[in-house]
Amino acid sequence: MQKSRKLEDYLIERPQPKGMDVLCGLKHFAIITYAVPVDRFQGLFPERFQLDSVEVNGQKMGLISVVPLINVDFTLAAFPFPKFTMGQTDYRIYIVDTETGEHCVWFLGTTLDSWTLAVPRYVWSMPWHAGKIRFNCALNETTGLYEKYRMKTSSAWAQASVELVQSESDTFDFPGFPDTESALVYLTHPLAGFYYRRDNKLGTYRVWHKELQVKPAKLRSANFKLLSDLGIVKVAEQQSPYSVLIEPINEFTIYLPPTVIG
Repeated sequence: MQKSRKLEDYLIERPQPKGMDVLCGLKHFAIITYAVPVDRFQGLFPERFQLDSVEVNGQKMGLISVVPLINVDFTLAAFPFPKFTMGQTDYRIYIVDTETGEHCVWFLGTTLDSWTLAVPRYVWSMPWHAGKIRFNCALNETTGLYEKYRMKTSSAWAQASVELVQSESDTFDFPGFPDTESALVYLTHPLAGFYYRRDNKLGTYRVWHKELQVKPAKLRSANFKLLSDLGIVKVAEQQSPYSVLIEPINEFTIYLPPTVIG
């Protein structure tokens, strides 16, 4: 069983953004999470990190999330113009940094639909890849729930498609956690991300956001080719996620440039 977490213990004052730090809204923000046996994550990240595992039906499992979104009003904090809009999909594993004890995420990589990909990919050597990302969504303004949520990505690195839907009857269900709040802190509030740079060095960056107002959803279909190609989540398993969460829009601060470690 994962330990109990209270969100108030993880909320921090926003570090003042400056320079190249980015302010953005994340629209159609979804977190589609899978629980799979821990041995499938072998060798994906350095020994400094350990899998932040969860016990599901008596088995130790690791959690990995696919996070589709549209960046809106994406702009530099110090120079709030121009503003960009771009589709993005992140692939992240939940880990613990053994040097600090912080719960964070390991990024397998990101697909971005924008010419601005050149900066993170070539200037900062981040594992970001080109893709054409299309959303087809219908949000019921009265209920705040999605009647339709479809995302499709055309990409040589990570072809993807997913269809979600929400209803009033959807409920939170998080096996392996003592309560809903603990699970939501785990899934929605890691503020540090680590990854292998394209030159195989270790990189990291941090974000800040308020409490995310996510609601549960159901998955109708999914095909995340990266997860099946890596042998982490088979296509058949992708149809039965651990959890699906959606928030129509939120605000993030991203602290840049990233840091190179070692």
